[in-house]
Amino acid sequence: MNLQNTVEIIPFSSDLKEHVKTLNIEWLQKYFRVEERDEYVLSNPQEEIIDKGGLIFYAKYNDEIIGTVSLMKVDNDTFELSKMAVSDKAQGLGIGNKLLIHCLAVAEEYDIKKLLLYSNRKLLPAIHLYEKFGFVEIALGDVSYERADIKMEKVMT
Repeated sequence: MNLQNTVEIIPFSSDLKEHVKTLNIEWLQKYFRVEERDEYVLSNPQEEIIDKGGLIFYAKYNDEIIGTVSLMKVDNDTFELSKMAVSDKAQGLGIGNKLLIHCLAVAEEYDIKKLLLYSNRKLLPAIHLYEKFGFVEIALGDVSYERADIKMEKVMT
């Protein structure tokens, strides 16, 4: 089944805010643990992401939200690609790929100069996806999540 053509990427709306939390908690519980900061940001996406200049998108398929991603504003030129999650039942269908392509298009449209992301080396499919799109590893520095052991960036051209 090719979902690439039938998955729609839609912007944040308050009636969909719960999906940011449920999709992210699903994968966090599977691979790591839900940290206090996760709980707070995921419970308050409007205040913690949108109101601070960020963006949230959803992957919708057959009227069901099966994925989400956020672009969190760091400063006027830099945003963090964050809170990307795809429902277990939609894993391996290229949804993360489609969400990432959308974020790169939005970054270009908004003239964002740099995208950062934090991940974990054991999430090999995710790391591979980021590398495919030109993200490169940089020094980790200070991180706000204990699970983060790799920081990557993509300088937009």
